[in-house]
Amino acid sequence: MTTSASARPGLWSIRGPISRNTFWTLAAIGLLTPVLLWWGIALSGWVEKVFMPSPAAVWDRTLIWFDEDNLVGDAIISTYRVSAGWAMSAAIALPIGLLIGTFRPVQALLEPLTDFVRYMPAVAFIPLVMLWIGIDEGSKIAIIFIGTFFQMVLMVAEDVRRVPTPQIEAAQTMGATRAEVIRLVLLPSAKPALLDTLRITLGWAWTYLVVAELVAANSGLGYAILKAQRFLQTDKIFAGIILIGAIGLVSDQLFRFLHRKAFPWLHFK
Repeated sequence: MTTSASARPGLWSIRGPISRNTFWTLAAIGLLTPVLLWWGIALSGWVEKVFMPSPAAVWDRTLIWFDEDNLVGDAIISTYRVSAGWAMSAAIALPIGLLIGTFRPVQALLEPLTDFVRYMPAVAFIPLVMLWIGIDEGSKIAIIFIGTFFQMVLMVAEDVRRVPTPQIEAAQTMGATRAEVIRLVLLPSAKPALLDTLRITLGWAWTYLVVAELVAANSGLGYAILKAQRFLQTDKIFAGIILIGAIGLVSDQLFRFLHRKAFPWLHFK
C-alpha cells in the first residue's frame, strides 16, 4: 500500500523534525520581520518621531546610555533584583507546591488561599511593602517575589499532580513509604515539567521589573524607562524595553539548553 503525499513527513508535519538550519532561518525571519516593519513605519513619516523613533535612533540612544549613563550597571542591578526575587519564590514555592500536589489535606488548606491571592496585582502591594520592608533593595525584590510566588506554587502543584497515578500505586505495592514515593517517583517524574515552570516564571519575574523599580529606585533598567518617560525620551524607552527582552531571551534559552541536556529523550532530533 502506498503512502499518500500528505502523510509523508515534511516541514509541516505535526510535531515533525526540522533541521537546525531551517529552525534558525525561521527564527531569524520571525525576529527580523517586526524590526523591518518598525523601520519602515518610522521612515515613512506617518508617525511622529516622539511616538515612534527609528531603530537607528534607538541604537544611538543605547550607545549614549552605555557611554554616559551606566547601562551596564543598570542591567546588572536589574538582573540581580529579578534573579533574587525569582530564586526566593522558587525556594519556597517548590516544596509548598510539592506538598499541595501530593497531599489532599494540604491542597484543601493552601490552594484556595493561593488561588485567591494570585489575582491581586503586585503593584497594589507597593505601599505595604514600603511600610513593612522600607525602600531599599529588599522592597524591590519583594515585589518581584509577590508577583511570581503564588503563580509558581500552583504551577508546581499541577506539575506534581500530572504524575500518573499508576506509577505511585506501583511504588506503594512494592512497599515504598510516602517519603520514598515523593523522592523516587513524584520528583523524578515531575522534574521536566518543574524545570519548564521555573523557566516560565523567570519570564514573569522580568515583567514585574518596572513595577518593582517604582519603589524609590535610582538605578536599573525599569527605573531608566520610567525616568525617560518623564522627559519624553521615547528612544530610551524603546531601548530599555528591548534590552529587558534580550536579557530575558538569553535566560530563556539557557533554561531550554539545560532542559535539553537534562532530559534529551523529550526533545525531537
